[in-house]
Amino acid sequence: MTGPPPGRPFPRDLLAADSLAAARALLGARLVREADEPGGQRRRGRIVEVEAYIGLDDRASHARMGPTPRNRVMFGPPGIAYVYLVYGMHHCLNVVTEAGGRPAAVLVRAVAPEEGLDAMRAGRGGSTVPPHRLASGPGCVGAAFGVDRSFTGMDLCDPASPLHLEPAPPDEPAPQIAAGPRIGIAYAGEPWTSRPWRLAVAGSASVSRRMA
Repeated sequence: MTGPPPGRPFPRDLLAADSLAAARALLGARLVREADEPGGQRRRGRIVEVEAYIGLDDRASHARMGPTPRNRVMFGPPGIAYVYLVYGMHHCLNVVTEAGGRPAAVLVRAVAPEEGLDAMRAGRGGSTVPPHRLASGPGCVGAAFGVDRSFTGMDLCDPASPLHLEPAPPDEPAPQIAAGPRIGIAYAGEPWTSRPWRLAVAGSASVSRRMA
């Protein structure tokens, strides 16, 4: 049995632009995780919340100290996955943005599930949360989609990649977008804690936390 045909590739040029423009372009796009094995479930959902981390001067960014073995992919071409681990247990998926050499990435904070709910729930350890909350929060996105650090460097604009992005269906209305400060970056200090670089689809029940 063959799987579904490859979807449309996400345009890399949208990710090569300014990171806030790239973040807006990602809202409404689909995150797709192909089945691990024949007969397995394909996981797919609509991206509804993201955060941008931009340049060496952003004190909340992993790139603020310059390139390291962990963050080096942030300095590379747009459309590549950057996955890091927090608290020793949560894998967080980022999409590298802007031109190669300028470190920037957009963190995928929440996805509204559309396909593969059973696989997502299994990835969450059998969680009993409502379906729309299975991928609410960056660590939940990683778990629900089976993402770990081995995905770092994967081309998310390649429909043949096990994990990739697809643009929203052409007949789907553009989302209304709300903006607010990023979450969990008090260590960065001002002005970084107040920058409205967290973007979400307004009214989505899958957003990890309401906008202030």
